[in-house]
Amino acid sequence: MKEPEISIGIVNALEIHFSLNGNFFAKGETVCGEQTVSFSEGGILWNGNLYRGLTFTPQDGSASFSLYNVTIGINFHWERQETQSFMGTLKLVVDEGKITAINILPVEDYLISVISSEMSATSSLEFLKAHAVISRSWLFAQIEKRKALSGKNEGFFSFIKNDTEYIRWYDREDHTIFDVCADDHCQRYQGITKASSATVAEAIKATRGQLLMYENGICDARFSKCCGGATEEFGCCWEDKDYPYLSIVRDAEEEENHLLPDLTKEEEAERWIRTSPVAFCDTHDKKVISQILNNYDQETTNFYRWKVRYSQKELAELIRRNTKSDYGDIIDLIPVRRGKSGRIWKLKIVGSLKTLTIGKELEIRRTLSSTHLFSSAFVVDKGELKDGIPQWFLLTGAGWGHGVGLCQIGAAVMGERGYTYDEILLHYYKGADIRCFY
Repeated sequence: MKEPEISIGIVNALEIHFSLNGNFFAKGETVCGEQTVSFSEGGILWNGNLYRGLTFTPQDGSASFSLYNVTIGINFHWERQETQSFMGTLKLVVDEGKITAINILPVEDYLISVISSEMSATSSLEFLKAHAVISRSWLFAQIEKRKALSGKNEGFFSFIKNDTEYIRWYDREDHTIFDVCADDHCQRYQGITKASSATVAEAIKATRGQLLMYENGICDARFSKCCGGATEEFGCCWEDKDYPYLSIVRDAEEEENHLLPDLTKEEEAERWIRTSPVAFCDTHDKKVISQILNNYDQETTNFYRWKVRYSQKELAELIRRNTKSDYGDIIDLIPVRRGKSGRIWKLKIVGSLKTLTIGKELEIRRTLSSTHLFSSAFVVDKGELKDGIPQWFLLTGAGWGHGVGLCQIGAAVMGERGYTYDEILLHYYKGADIRCFY
């Protein structure tokens, strides 16, 4: 197998301002310097001419391009805009009434940026190697899935809606004109904006072409920041199917693994979440945390166990705004179904005007926060009643993210403790193995 090129969607806007840092070839001429394109009459307006699409191809290996006003951390508490620079080809296409900027480049070059963007270059080499393999595996799994879906005419439905339930999940199948996007929805990718280190380059080179496999398939190698002590199954977060290699894992030394209770049971989940069981990802070591969390992520301090308190007014308004539906006063938040890590994937919201069960985990997190609740592994305490209405709600939770697959904080701790990259991978992806494809 030859190393393939991939396409990454960077920004989507009515107008895109960018700079060509070197000579690029487009529409029969060599161009460089500052450029602006705008959406007009269903096409792309550039230098007074209208095009259906534009491709800027670099003329030498050192040429790069910079995109202005790229939004990172979309819908997260640290969302911001920045200028980002990229190697490779710039392709501009019309999509849904706007222009989308797409970067095309070889897989291994993409991965160097992903590993540098997702975490600090100060991470241990073994942890970086492990992340290189899962990022590559996840990418190839998405490309395969996209190809399979493109041959089908039926639409992709990621929700179930009736009078009593609204169950929705958010996955990557909505990317139809490129392989992956550049934000946290896929894998954080910032081109050459985030300088790579010799250690990152070494990790990519040492694992070149290696994929995580289960039987004859490429592993859909999901990962999240902090599992909270136990990883979750795929079906709790996305469509109703599960993969054997994405099963529940106790994030601790081997001798601790038999101590995991049945967290689908409410009383066990409550006991688990209200305490702090021993886990790799239960760390306050700033050296380890800084390996995973960039400066803006480090604005978050407590993630293994956390608390969020809302007044009745705050919670009712939050739910009304996020669901675009008025539940009235919020009377109760009732866990209906929990996954094996204790994450809620069905939550009943009981209001004075409306009651509805929502899911899955990200829909719950989006509904109960102005950005994203850290995770859906939480228990609820209610304040004093006034005319039968609780005056406040306290959510006590565990972990940061969906919890499926590799736990980044836990894996970083394992790397610091001397585990090799294959030991780290096979801890989180049970029954998988590592194979080299190119």
